Amino acid sequence: MQEPRAEQKNTSKEKTVHLGELPELSLYRWTKKKKMPPPHLNHLRNETTTKDNTGTLDVPLKFLDQDYQELQKSCIANKSRYVDDKFPPDSSSIDPRKKLKLDLNRIMWLRPSDIVSDPQLIVTGVSRFDYSQGSYLGNCWFLASVGALTFQKDTMDQVMPADQSFGKDYAGIFHFRFWRFGKWIDVVIDDNLPTINGKLIFVHSKTSTEFWPALLEKAYAKVCGSYADMHAGSVYEALLDFTGGVHLYFKLKNTSTDLWSLMDRAVKAKALMGCSTSQGETSANTVLPNGIVQGHAYTVTGVFKVTCQGQPVRLVRVLNPWGKGEWTGAWSDKSLLWNSVSESDQSECRSSAIDGEFWMSMEDFTENFRDIDICCLSPDFLDSSFKRSWTSTCYYGSWDAGTTAGGCPNNKETFWRNPQFRVRIEELDDKCASGQCPENILVSLMQKHENRYRGLVSNYAIGFSVYLIPPEMKDEKFPAKFYNKRPVAASEKFSQTRHVMKFFKLQPGDYLIVPSTFNPNETAKFMLSIFTKEFQSLGQNNENKSNLKGEACSFSLL
Repeated sequence: MQEPRAEQKNTSKEKTVHLGELPELSLYRWTKKKKMPPPHLNHLRNETTTKDNTGTLDVPLKFLDQDYQELQKSCIANKSRYVDDKFPPDSSSIDPRKKLKLDLNRIMWLRPSDIVSDPQLIVTGVSRFDYSQGSYLGNCWFLASVGALTFQKDTMDQVMPADQSFGKDYAGIFHFRFWRFGKWIDVVIDDNLPTINGKLIFVHSKTSTEFWPALLEKAYAKVCGSYADMHAGSVYEALLDFTGGVHLYFKLKNTSTDLWSLMDRAVKAKALMGCSTSQGETSANTVLPNGIVQGHAYTVTGVFKVTCQGQPVRLVRVLNPWGKGEWTGAWSDKSLLWNSVSESDQSECRSSAIDGEFWMSMEDFTENFRDIDICCLSPDFLDSSFKRSWTSTCYYGSWDAGTTAGGCPNNKETFWRNPQFRVRIEELDDKCASGQCPENILVSLMQKHENRYRGLVSNYAIGFSVYLIPPEMKDEKFPAKFYNKRPVAASEKFSQTRHVMKFFKLQPGDYLIVPSTFNPNETAKFMLSIFTKEFQSLGQNNENKSNLKGEACSFSLL
C-alpha cells in the first residue's frame, strides 16, 4: 500500500467537473497519561440512538429559520405576494462576486405570471425532457442529477412537496427539501426569477408555462449562496442532496466490478445515476467529433440488453442536460445497428428525437466516460439475493486544530489523535460471501465547512485508514505506536472533495476506522457513515437494520 498522498487542488480532479460551458458502534474514550492534550471525542454522537427526529423528512430543519407555513399564511392574510428577504431578487442572489460573464444591469426579476398568462408548476407530469440548461451558468452537474431525479416519483415528491401550486392559496411562495450533511432542510423561496428580455436566463422548461425546473434550481441556488455558487461541481453532490442515500463511485477504466450488471440492479432499485467525461486541454466544453462533450456531466437513464447478429449486447442510455448534443457512434439514434435487432427491441429503445438522449454500448460508455456515480436509499441492490442486507450507521464529529486534527498516517506524531471508530466484520456463510458483490463494507466520509457560499468553501484533502485489531488487543487500549503499521485498507487518495468513499472487502474481525485530513491542524466537521453486509435469515426482524455491531475502545499515550 502506498504512502498517503493528497490530490492537489490545481491538478485534474478525480471527480470535479470543471465547466466553462454555457449550459452498535460505541464512541471512543481516551485516557490521559501525559501532558499532551488528548482528543476531545465527547462531541461525537450516535445518530441512530437519538430520540430527536428534527432534520428528518417528517420534521425538516427550517433553512435560515424560515417557516413555509407561517410565511404563506401571513401572505394570504395580508393579500400580498411573498418576497424573500434572505435571498432577495437582486444581483446579490445571482453573482455577488461577479464571477459570471453576465451584465447584471440587464436582468429583470419577474414572477411566472409576469412571463406567461397561465403559469403551472407542473404540466402533464415531471420528465427528464422538460427542461434545458441556461446559457450563463455551468451547472450541468446539478441538472444531470435533476434528470435522474425525475425518474423516481417518491423521491421527487420528497424534494418538491405537493402542497403548492399557482392555483389555490398561491402567494408567490414555494418550498423544496434537500438533504444536507445528514439532515433534511426545508428551503423557502419566492417565485421571482431572473430574466433578460422576458426570458429566463438559467434553466428553463421547454413548455413555456411550466416552472418547476426554474423554481427547483432557485431553491438549490439559495442553499449554495447564489446562482454563481452553483458554477462547476460533481454529479454526486446533488444526487446525495436529493436522496440522503448511499453514494457509490466507480472509475470506469479502473474497476473489477461488473458495472453493467450493477447498473442494471441499481435501475431496478430506483437508484439515481450520473456520469462525467474527462476535461480536455482547456476548461471549455469541447464537443468531440463523436458528439461527446469534454468536462461535462450526464445522466444515466437506463440500461438494456439486445441481441445483435446472435450475440448479446449490453447498452447504456445517457442524457445530455443541455437537451441536445448526442453521441453519433454505434447504437446512436441513426446507427444502422438498430436494423439488426428485433422489432420489439427497436420499439423499446430506438428514438430519433433530438432531445440529448442516446444509447451506446457498455464498451463505448467505458471508453468515453470517466466515472459513474450511483446514489440509492439502500445498498441492498448490490446483491440481488434477499438473504443479504446491509446494516448502517452514521456519526458526526470534527477535526479540531490542536486536539483531534492529527492529519494523515504520514504524521506519525499526531495521527493517533484523530477521531476513531471501531467496527466488527462478522463471518458470512459461503453463499452470502460468494454473491454478486464480494465487498462487505462501504465507508463514506463527508466534510462540512461553515460557509454560506459554496464557491468560497475550500475543501481539505480528506480520507480514511482502516486498521486490523489483533485478537490479543481486542480489550486493550491503543497506544500511539499501534498506528505505525500500515493500514489494511484506506481511501484511494486524500481528495479535496466534499465526499470520499470506498467499497471494499475485509476479513472477519475487529477494525479501527480513522478519518482524517491530509495535513494536521485543519479544522472541519465531518460525517462518517459505515455500511456492512450481513446474512439475513428468513425470520429476522429488519427493523433494527441501522445498528452496527461494535463496542467501545480507549486510547492511551506512550
